Amino acid sequence: MIIGIPKEVKDDEYRVAITPAGVRELTSAGHTVYVEAGAGEGSSMPDDEFVHTGAKIIEEADDVWAAADLVCKV
Repeated sequence: MIIGIPKEVKDDEYRVAITPAGVRELTSAGHTVYVEAGAGEGSSMPDDEFVHTGAKIIEEADDVWAAADLVCKV
């Protein structure tokens, strides 16, 4: 399954729907995780932490939504 994590767009919303540890769990179970670039910055989780645990960074939210079978948001 392809799981997409877009950046939150609501004012003053800094959370992200998944942590790098969650990405590791999903990817180790055989899933693909796409995270929008900068989605974790407000929660002090830079893109490289997501990449390190198996996520692929996607630049545009529309591309995350289009590619995902399941989208997770806060």
